[in-house]
Amino acid sequence: MATTTASQRRAEAKQEYDAFLAACPSRQLLDAIADKWVTLVLTALDAGPARYSQLSRQIAGVSQKMLTQTLRTLERDGLVERTVTASVPVRVDYALTPLGASLVAVIAHLKRWAEHHMPDVRDSRRRYDRRTRDADRAAPAHRG
Repeated sequence: MATTTASQRRAEAKQEYDAFLAACPSRQLLDAIADKWVTLVLTALDAGPARYSQLSRQIAGVSQKMLTQTLRTLERDGLVERTVTASVPVRVDYALTPLGASLVAVIAHLKRWAEHHMPDVRDSRRRYDRRTRDADRAAPAHRG
């Protein structure tokens, strides 16, 4: 009977994940981390631990329900750590875990890319909208 080392088992387990497969857990994780609130919360926590109210103020447009749900998901996935300090009132802080910090490094590049290339994207959108608007005007009206 052949034995496998822990390292071999980890390598085999990694090979089993394929986000292109609908039922793959890595696809679910990819869906979760691609969420705009997830990326914004993680990026906000990159500056250091924060309280719920700080995150709520910093992330414009996030509802209380969405922020709570996002923080719980991140905590469940091991990306964020929730620390409760017994005081009056009770203090709750959120911070990145090492796993979360490793993801923020990737997200930070995406954020910078989006900020840097937004003028190009806006120009492209304007050209596309103009082109499709002109094409719609030129197309004969459909009569059914």
